[in-house]
Amino acid sequence: MIVLGVESSCDETGLALYDTERGLLSHALHSQVAMHEEYGGVVPELASRDHIRRALPLLAQVLERGKVAKSDIDAIAYTQGPGLAGALLVGSSVACSLALALDKPVLGVHHLEGHLLSPLLASDPPQFPFIALLVSGGHTQLMRVDGVGRYTLLGETLDDAAGEAFDKSAKLLGLGYPGGPAISRLAEFGDPAAYTLPRPMLHSKDFNFSFSGLKTAVLTQVKNHPANICEQDKANIARAFVDAIVDVLTAKCVSALRHTGLKRLVIAGGVGANAQLRASLNAAAEKKKFRVFYPELEFCTDNGAMIAFAGALRLKANPSAAQHDYSFNVRPRWPLEELEAA
Repeated sequence: MIVLGVESSCDETGLALYDTERGLLSHALHSQVAMHEEYGGVVPELASRDHIRRALPLLAQVLERGKVAKSDIDAIAYTQGPGLAGALLVGSSVACSLALALDKPVLGVHHLEGHLLSPLLASDPPQFPFIALLVSGGHTQLMRVDGVGRYTLLGETLDDAAGEAFDKSAKLLGLGYPGGPAISRLAEFGDPAAYTLPRPMLHSKDFNFSFSGLKTAVLTQVKNHPANICEQDKANIARAFVDAIVDVLTAKCVSALRHTGLKRLVIAGGVGANAQLRASLNAAAEKKKFRVFYPELEFCTDNGAMIAFAGALRLKANPSAAQHDYSFNVRPRWPLEELEAA
């Protein structure tokens, strides 16, 4: 079964072809980072318009790279939510229109489920069950994953997500957009002993997170400096910020593994590409004797491959999940816990 995946939840347009027998056939992605950079963040209207421009050329690319004809597609999966409403509508309309034209079934996929399952695309995928740290955009959640759609929420952020804290703190330091990669790169040149920032909820004895106070601590340090803060001080503050957030994420993951007795940890979402977080988790895994799995770096950010893959897994388990009803609605807010098992 060949599934076409369409992703358009925010500022990346991604399309991919996944074959349940041969694996990932092809994928193509266009990032809007350069367009949004001058605004310091995603402008929803511009994002939607750009998805319209990119979707069909990317479709042509994946068909050519995968050596697949449109008629060979068995089903189409698209991101139904959560995300920006206008952006989601573009991908949904493209997917459903194409499915109608080809007389193929169509399936709406949860964006976060795509991230959650993306490490299974790797050459050495984890087996169920496992603990997953989902750190994508506005989401930071710890979950127990027992199968496709079988997700138990253990804890989540009570305010800012990790990704939001990265972006907001980077902006306070005068760094570019997107802020996460920029502040992580700058932190590599910082002195770890120069500043110590709080580790919010590190000892809360639960699996919840809170990062708004950490962002405020960065603001306080910036205000304590003269207007022209030097680059080394910026690097030192960045290092203190990254160390604090990585310490909290690592500690909560280790605690969740200990609580459940599981020995497999999966990291999913954009922050999963962070080099400092990977180094910390790898060190903890070696010390505590558990395994940690990451998606390939190209699949950490939003992409069509994860949507095609999640759709294929659901259709393989339940072929009737796809529909020939080509009317559609999007779900900008869609709790992952509402998903049913495949």
